Amino acid sequence: MPELPEVEIVRRGLERHVVGRTIDSVQMLHPRALRRHVAGPDDFAAAVRGREVTGALRRGKYLWLPVGDDALLAHLGMSGQLLVGDPSRPLSPHVRVRLTFADSGPDLRFSDQRTFGHLSLAVGGASLPAAIAHIAPDPLEPGFDLAAVTARIRGRRTGIKRALLDQSLVSGIGNIYADEALWRARLHWARESQTLRPVQITKLFAAVQEVFAESLSAGGTTFDSLYVNVNGQSGYFERSLNVYGRAGQPCRRCGTPVRRDPFMNRSAFSCPKCQPRPRTRL
Repeated sequence: MPELPEVEIVRRGLERHVVGRTIDSVQMLHPRALRRHVAGPDDFAAAVRGREVTGALRRGKYLWLPVGDDALLAHLGMSGQLLVGDPSRPLSPHVRVRLTFADSGPDLRFSDQRTFGHLSLAVGGASLPAAIAHIAPDPLEPGFDLAAVTARIRGRRTGIKRALLDQSLVSGIGNIYADEALWRARLHWARESQTLRPVQITKLFAAVQEVFAESLSAGGTTFDSLYVNVNGQSGYFERSLNVYGRAGQPCRRCGTPVRRDPFMNRSAFSCPKCQPRPRTRL
């Protein structure tokens, strides 16, 4: 699933190619893409037609395009793509929604092979859609409050990786970047969050911001063709991953083989030497 850096790269592409343009038509190709728009696909099409896109915003893994006081809200799910290109190009079988613009320039297509992503119109949501107002600010937002996040994390009795993935505590961090940041901070993913000192949490979030910045500069992480930017290009941060997906390979810091453990129906990757597992309490 695309995480914060990948969604931010898509947002930047939309900002360059879509902001300032007026939506001319909406072509609905699969109703599942609009399942969160309770009034239905026809209402969505009518509501956005003729509206100017005035921005491209993001919180965590959600992004939205303000149109007047409302917002076109998108979540990419596992395989969603927002692609800008020549409106005469052939339609892929995975395109679910197509938007054209009044200037007859590049169109915008929401493509989603696995159909877990979705679009909706958030009425009155130009600044922050109500559907995602419960999601905590992410580490790249100006409103991110490290002291408040530190207090909330230390107040939980849970593993630190679970805390990082809890979007009510901090948004935008997924499995890949949690493992990478924990490796940089030399913390094991099962370390109990309430045992961490504030200085350790500060170091951890510095690592989160560092790995996000490096991923953004590399175009994000692409393991297959499902994540691309708005121009259809893949990212190459996968080449720089230190532990994620590298089970059995040497740790880039100490040479110890990277360990893979089952975690919440997914996996957790860590270095047994750099990130010693906490002792089990008796």
